Amino acid sequence: MGIPGMRGSDHIGITVPNLDEADAFLVEVLGADRFYELGPFADADGTWMKDHLGVHPRTVMRRLRFYRLGHGTNLEVFEYDSADDPRPAPRNSDPGGHHLAIYVDDLDAAVAYLRQHGVRILGEPTASRSASEGQRWVYFLSPWGMQFELVSFPQGKAYEKSTDRRLWHSAHPED
Repeated sequence: MGIPGMRGSDHIGITVPNLDEADAFLVEVLGADRFYELGPFADADGTWMKDHLGVHPRTVMRRLRFYRLGHGTNLEVFEYDSADDPRPAPRNSDPGGHHLAIYVDDLDAAVAYLRQHGVRILGEPTASRSASEGQRWVYFLSPWGMQFELVSFPQGKAYEKSTDRRLWHSAHPED
């Protein structure tokens, strides 16, 4: 069941107000690898932008850049000139709300590093319970206000002791 041939996520797309500011944060603070830049993209007379991207037809995608975080989370980061009024970013509690979680080996060292770089940390690291026992996490904000999360579970999570779901690929390398 599901999408035929689905293997997993390829990338996460995010829109930022200033690509250069985002680049500095992603590369210099988070340690992302920058791969390439494309753009601009626009359709001055037609409806390509609306039909393919769901934005106002006169919107211009000024630039996009691809990055990779660690082992393979790819980010496609966009900077647009919106032809209509931009909407505020959704909160976690709003439909469409989101955050990007980054796994780290040592949560306390990662939090200290972010604080040294002036990154706003939301609260203090929290220890999970129930199925996620063994995990600690904390949220932080990018300079443009996007929520990120640090997570760490070096000894695994409680649910992993009773399931082999995360082991599927290693048991079936042909899939």
